[in-house]
Amino acid sequence: MEMQDKIKLVVAGLAVVAGIVGFYMIPEAQGLVRAVAFIAGVLVAAGVIWTTAPGKGFVAYANESVVEARKVVWPTRKEAMQMTGMVFVFVMVLALFMWLVDSSLSWLFYDVILGRGR
Repeated sequence: MEMQDKIKLVVAGLAVVAGIVGFYMIPEAQGLVRAVAFIAGVLVAAGVIWTTAPGKGFVAYANESVVEARKVVWPTRKEAMQMTGMVFVFVMVLALFMWLVDSSLSWLFYDVILGRGR
């Protein structure tokens, strides 16, 4: 990363800090102005970061991610309901199995091995 990009990232960080400080320095009664001060700091920081090489790389990555997300084939409502039903059935079967194992081991150790169930 170039020194110019590093300086821009520091300036962006300072812009965010300035927005946060502005938010807390403005009285609570002026809530809208407080929010605008914070949002302005974040927007200035985003603008500065956008001009850096890492910022441009992030924008390219985000655009590629949107393109890939559009390729996703979502299940129909019927398919989603069927899969959800299968998950519930599997969870119930697993819960029953775990209860049986727990009860069996409890009986084995407490009643048979330790003899405390008598």
